[in-house]
Amino acid sequence: METKIFLNLPVKELNKSMEFFTQLGFTFNPKFTDDKAACMIIGDTIFSMLITEEFYKTFTNKTICDASKNSEVLISISVESREKVDEMIANVIKAGGTEYMENKDYGWMYHRSFLDLDHHHWEVFFMDESQIPVS
Repeated sequence: METKIFLNLPVKELNKSMEFFTQLGFTFNPKFTDDKAACMIIGDTIFSMLITEEFYKTFTNKTICDASKNSEVLISISVESREKVDEMIANVIKAGGTEYMENKDYGWMYHRSFLDLDHHHWEVFFMDESQIPVS
């Protein structure tokens, strides 16, 4: 069996979060989506479970982080071009998210970041590994 990664994120309003990420081009696996959680497909083996805060609390005894004030996780996603990075951020803004931090351009790597509707911190980047400087 191939290893899969599931990033579990608490969300305040599941339907709004699903709509937000759908506008960014993501899809959801209906087999693992109901009124408590939605399985967002990031890649062939990478998924994010968007889980209502109430249901999320059943998986942990810890307090849910207020992501608008504290950093809980930084999720980075690669895309195929610099243009796709800019396109994703444009879609984030149209969908109601917030561009976050200043973009970084290292020549061989370009990235921008955003906050989703629940203030989770995401980065979108393009990296040309053939251009990575050798030390």
